[in-house]
Amino acid sequence: MIFSTLEHILIHISFSVVSIGTTIHLLTLLVDEFVELYDSSEKGKIICFFCITGLLVTRWIYSGHLPLSNLYESLIFLSWILSIIHMVPYLKNKNYLSPITAPSIFFTQGFATSGLLTNMHQSGTLVPALQSQWLMMHVSMMVLGYAALLCGSLLSVALLVITFRNTRRISDNGKRDSLDSFSIRRTQRITKKRNVLRNTSFWFLSSRNYYKVQLIQQLDHWGFRIIGIGFIFLTIGILSGAVWANETWGSYWSWDPKETWAFITWIIFAIYFHIRVNKNGEGLNSAIVASIGFFIIWTCYFGVNLLGIGLHSYGSFTLPSN
Repeated sequence: MIFSTLEHILIHISFSVVSIGTTIHLLTLLVDEFVELYDSSEKGKIICFFCITGLLVTRWIYSGHLPLSNLYESLIFLSWILSIIHMVPYLKNKNYLSPITAPSIFFTQGFATSGLLTNMHQSGTLVPALQSQWLMMHVSMMVLGYAALLCGSLLSVALLVITFRNTRRISDNGKRDSLDSFSIRRTQRITKKRNVLRNTSFWFLSSRNYYKVQLIQQLDHWGFRIIGIGFIFLTIGILSGAVWANETWGSYWSWDPKETWAFITWIIFAIYFHIRVNKNGEGLNSAIVASIGFFIIWTCYFGVNLLGIGLHSYGSFTLPSN
């Protein structure tokens, strides 16, 4: 009873803090007056991390096994990993991942604490298939892989958004310049004042485009590194799962829905690396593949659980009916 109450307190403190911190973070992006509160929201993420850590440790002690036996526990573990990914650049005074990780932690914990997973909040005895030392190895590697791949994919999505917006503005400016030149040829009048304004405007646009190019390169660089780490974890998770499946079910691979979608996820990001390692594959093409991978990951991690079938059905849940 004490452990259950402590878990309840910790998860609600964590979700409340991350909700306030995410709200402040969004406000700082929209209103300049809230910039001073940005550091407070970042410190709130640290409080959130320690709350989730305490919850996982409490649940581990109470249940006697690593809390990764159902969807609720894996979501809490996922938000814990996302908190770590969030804090690493923050401690190095580089906050480029905050717009990605903060909403991810918020939505992950929000779904975990929703009424859809109420029946999973109470820790129970492991089913026979999960009573193995491979539980820690396989599931932790898979969730680590999912977390890193999700963050890297979101960086690729951000890269695509900035690239297409920049391309559209350049196209609009090109059309405007064409109209201006036509007007100049037609009237054959140009003043010194207009030349000064044009040069100033050109310098401003060039400077802004330079910083956008730098941002796109940083997003591509860090997205590649994070996806690389996630891909390694995903590969280890799939291989360890195959060995565990052979020990438990007598077969390394059964084309279970979860296994199939995990393999599809692996293939998608293998294609990403194949494109990315080519000199002409940096940026746009690889980012498109990674963006597709973002939806594939959620299908594998969350969507398959809606089916409630296959050898991984213990991680499934049912939507409440009216």
